[in-house]
Amino acid sequence: MKTKAAVCTQFNEPLVIEELELDEPVQGEVMVKVAATAICHSDIHSLKGEHARITLPAVGGHEIAGYIEKVGEGVTYVKPGDPVIVSIPQNGCGQCLPCLMGQNYNCKTHPLKLAAPGRYTNRNGQRLWQFAGDIAGFAEYTTCSEHHVVKVPEDMPLDRACLLACGVISGFGAVTNRAKVKAFDSVLVMGAGGVGLNAVQGARFSGAHPIIAVDIADNKLEMAKAFGATHTINPRTEKEPIKKVFEITNNMGADFVFVAVAGVEILRQAFSMSGRNGMTVVIGHAGKERMADFDATEFVGGKMMTGSAMGVVRQRIDIPRLISLYQYGRLKLDELISNHYPFAQINEALTASEKGSDLRNVLMF
Repeated sequence: MKTKAAVCTQFNEPLVIEELELDEPVQGEVMVKVAATAICHSDIHSLKGEHARITLPAVGGHEIAGYIEKVGEGVTYVKPGDPVIVSIPQNGCGQCLPCLMGQNYNCKTHPLKLAAPGRYTNRNGQRLWQFAGDIAGFAEYTTCSEHHVVKVPEDMPLDRACLLACGVISGFGAVTNRAKVKAFDSVLVMGAGGVGLNAVQGARFSGAHPIIAVDIADNKLEMAKAFGATHTINPRTEKEPIKKVFEITNNMGADFVFVAVAGVEILRQAFSMSGRNGMTVVIGHAGKERMADFDATEFVGGKMMTGSAMGVVRQRIDIPRLISLYQYGRLKLDELISNHYPFAQINEALTASEKGSDLRNVLMF
């Protein structure tokens, strides 16, 4: 079927809205009518060519919520009309070893995938790639495996629901799933943007104390307090930010440090704020970052550094739980949305997001 999509024809150039032909869903696939797509900073890195190698033209977007339009043969989980979230993490097959061990985020049958030939064809007969692998949210419709979708309650606002496809699970899940923060653990979050604020509220949910938010924007630090931060540090005004962290943590350093922004120099500073046995969890990333500034001797005392792909989320378990928290007033989603933009203004939304002052801008279809 024909659909409009915002196409990247050249890196660092405005997207072009074109009419494309979208594949119909086949065995095990669904077609989703997109209702809302939030802009993640990873989208901006991708559109600059800073992520995985990809062939242009391509379609981006991965924080998606919408309605099932069509289902392919064998699909039983959803039916046309169902509201869903579409996310990069897939529901596991349930049969491979990681799935049987409860690690469906490491499923061998449906692995996490970025950058792949997609389901759209332009008027020249050219198959477009997709920055987010099997899914694309900068389009009116997307076709993907049913394993990418999670059903949501009919009364769940979809402009809020789309945030759960990436930003929320990446921050909240890094704390609760990857690091498994416990009550009274000290937590530092580097970067108080959309992902960082969700790490902050994940730390609050886990009972961490203190919770330190670090950012160069005072307005974001104020927002971090509303999300649960007990202390804030602006490295531009605090002369010795590392020393300040040790003062707050009784000269121990943070038990857990979550780095929700990109940059090796920032990671270097964040790592220095962790305690002797502290864990640094890398969430934010850009392209071509090399970790030559780290010395192996720094890890001798027990410091750890690890990653957290999409909050190691168990898609159809964790996302419904987060929705329940939101419905009971225990998870902030409304406060994450800075602005809504019509799809036709996607380039304006991307420009506003890149400036860094907005948390999440949401495209409405």
